Amino acid sequence: MSGVIVTDPPKAELKDVDALAGYGVATVSEAMGRTGLLGPEVRPVQQGVRVAGTAVTVLSWPGDNLMIHAAVEQCGEGDILVVTTTSPCTDGLFGELFATALQQRGVRGVVTNTGIRDTQELRDMGFAAWSRAVSSQGTVKATGGSVNVPIAIDGQVIRPGDVILADDDGVVVVPRERVAETVEKSAAREAKEAATRAAFIDGQLGLDRYGLRETLKNLGVEYKSYDEYAANPGESS
Repeated sequence: MSGVIVTDPPKAELKDVDALAGYGVATVSEAMGRTGLLGPEVRPVQQGVRVAGTAVTVLSWPGDNLMIHAAVEQCGEGDILVVTTTSPCTDGLFGELFATALQQRGVRGVVTNTGIRDTQELRDMGFAAWSRAVSSQGTVKATGGSVNVPIAIDGQVIRPGDVILADDDGVVVVPRERVAETVEKSAAREAKEAATRAAFIDGQLGLDRYGLRETLKNLGVEYKSYDEYAANPGESS
């Protein structure tokens, strides 16, 4: 497998990245029309952490972390390392030593479609990580791959410089051209949710706030008293 290491790709502005970090993954995905989410198998190794950063992408051979070593040189302040392999792999491609090197370069975390290890050490040092698996299985450094090229994880294309937002609920990718727009839409969505939250605190029901009573009626869902239902439990219109 040959490959390429692309230097100095375009990136989203860090001010927009930092603004996006004020919103959760669910909010941002909804603001983009329910798009951008990586699959639910990519999970955090810590809790209570949210990070956003610009993607430095890695395409590696399964069981081989050579290209992660190459990617470290391309990483800088505000980045998030994003790793996948040419075929499924759960080996522990990433661990505490990589995190130490990346943390010194201002990297905010790692998202990998593979395995990760040294999870306690990562938590102790405050280096945020999301992975598909946790595995102590070691790797080799023998096969070429690519850095800062478009990759795909769970059907989501991630380009270098796109924004990765990750928290307890998962990971979402925001195309670099859409970051400022997504910040605005996320703010609007959060304001709308705040108003709904206040209404629920005041006792309003979702059935009424969202106009769902008519939806139930149109679907043929009926209200019956207990005695009516008990008399004919299998009867429906």
